[in-house]
Amino acid sequence: MQRKVIISCAVTGSADSPAKNPAVPVTPEEIARSSIEAASAGAAVVHIHVRDPKTTRPSMDGALYREVVERIRASGCDVLINLTTGPGARFVPGAQDPLTPGPGTNLKPPHERVRHVVELRPDICSLDMGSFNMGGRVFVNTPEHLQTMAVAIRDAGVLPELEVFETGHLLLAKRMIETGHIRPPGMFQICLGIAWGQPATPEAMTYMRNLLPAASPWFAFGISLHQFPMVAQAVLLGGHVRVGLEDNLYLEKGKLAPSNAGRRRRQCGRCARDSRRPIDGARLRLWRGQQNAAD
Repeated sequence: MQRKVIISCAVTGSADSPAKNPAVPVTPEEIARSSIEAASAGAAVVHIHVRDPKTTRPSMDGALYREVVERIRASGCDVLINLTTGPGARFVPGAQDPLTPGPGTNLKPPHERVRHVVELRPDICSLDMGSFNMGGRVFVNTPEHLQTMAVAIRDAGVLPELEVFETGHLLLAKRMIETGHIRPPGMFQICLGIAWGQPATPEAMTYMRNLLPAASPWFAFGISLHQFPMVAQAVLLGGHVRVGLEDNLYLEKGKLAPSNAGRRRRQCGRCARDSRRPIDGARLRLWRGQQNAAD
C-alpha cells in the first residue's frame, strides 16, 4: 500500500537569491504565479515569504502578503497557503557597541511578526521554535515571544508549522504543546544544513525524528546540495518533504532550476519511484480537518 507524501514548496525565501537565479519570484504576482504552478506540479503546500518589488529584498509589508494570498485564492488553486513568521527576528550586534543594533537587524515585537497571519488566516504559518547563530547573525526567538506568537496563531485558527533547526528547538516545541500554547499533536519541520544548526545528515534527521511526539506529522528539508538527499531520507523515515527555490537554486551541479514547478515535477517523480504517492491539497485539507476535530 502506498504511503501518501505531502510535498511543500518553499517558493522564494528571504536570502539574496534573485541575483543568483532569475527564476526566483519577487513581485506578488510572480510569487502567486509560481505558487500556483508548483501546486499544478504536485505541491500540496506553498510556503511564502514576500519581497520588496523594487529592491528584491525581504519585506514584512502586509499589503504584499495580502496580494499574494488573494491572487492564489482567486485562482481557485487547491493548495494550502503557509505564510512565514520568520522576519523580525534578526539581530546583528553593532561593531563598536554590541548593545546597539548593527546593519541588518530587523527585530520586531511578536505581535507584528504574526499580524499578517491574524489578518489573512492562511491554512498554515511557520513558527521558528528558538534562537541560534544563523551564519554571521543571531536569529532571536525567546520563549516568551514564541508563546505570544503561538497563542495568536492558535486563536486565529491557523496551523503552526513548528520549524526546528536544532534539538533544543524541538524540546521547547514539545513543552509548548504540553502547556497548551500549541494544539497537539503539533506539525514539525526539521530544518537541516543551515549554518549553525543541525547538519544535513541521515544521523541528524533520524535523531530529531526520534525526539518528536509519537503522533506528530513532520516534514524535513536540507538546503543547497543537501536538498534532494534529505528529501529521500525524509521519505524513508516516514516524513513529508519540502523543496523549492528558497532552499536550493539548482537542479544539479551547474544547472540552475528554471522554476519552482520544475523542482516539484522532479520530486513527484522521485516519490513515484519510491512507491510513495504525493498527496494533493484536497486530501490535505481533509487531514487537517480531522486533526482539528480531534483537539
